[in-house]
Amino acid sequence: MYPVRAKKHLGQHFLKDENIARKIAESLTGHGGYKHVVEIGPGTGMLTKYLLEKKENDVSVVEIDRESVEFLKLNFPQLKGKIIEGDFLKMDINLPHYAIIGNFPYNISSQIFFKTLEHRNQIPEVVCMIQKEVAQRIASPPGSKEYGILSVLLSAFYDIEYLFTVNETVFVPPPKVKSGVIRLTRNTTAALDCDEKQFFNVVKTAFNQRRKTLRNALKSLTFAPVAESNLFNKRAEQLSVGEFVELTKLLSN
Repeated sequence: MYPVRAKKHLGQHFLKDENIARKIAESLTGHGGYKHVVEIGPGTGMLTKYLLEKKENDVSVVEIDRESVEFLKLNFPQLKGKIIEGDFLKMDINLPHYAIIGNFPYNISSQIFFKTLEHRNQIPEVVCMIQKEVAQRIASPPGSKEYGILSVLLSAFYDIEYLFTVNETVFVPPPKVKSGVIRLTRNTTAALDCDEKQFFNVVKTAFNQRRKTLRNALKSLTFAPVAESNLFNKRAEQLSVGEFVELTKLLSN
């Protein structure tokens, strides 16, 4: 019997493979010179164990599941005072710079990325395991079928690498899909050369009707003189971050 019962409503699938856990922990590069590492959803601490071996890191964990919290307190005394109980999406991490790592619950992975974008100047690096399909989408370049909203928004501020695929069999209980591990490292873009709120709105609106040309997909945002730009003859997945910035500036003017 596994030491903690996986809760379906929390999207828990506990990693049981030591080699995968070690490989994920070793994927942290220290980019940006951070000292603090925050693990989201440690569960039974399979990944935590290898993070704690990296003595250069000051590790904290965020866990919403009371049973997992009790297990961690009992089995990881070195985490005393470093176990934050609660919902990561609803809390402020009061650290100047920290990396995020974890086996993210599939059902909230996108929300974690949006929160990362909000705090991008605090978070120089993210290493995470998520649903393979979502990982591939995020890491996809312009022009590919998988390229989407998160691909654009994240690559505006982070360099994205798809690291490796993880099979269903290394989890308890096994999920129905494969997982993928990706790494985000903060790039040199301090701010976009356009209104950021409008940029997010343009990207989301464009991809909501991705089969249409931008002339039609962005009808609610455009007016005739602006729509003369050649960018409006393309579809959302054909545009780079720079072209989305250009498009946002056209619409803002």
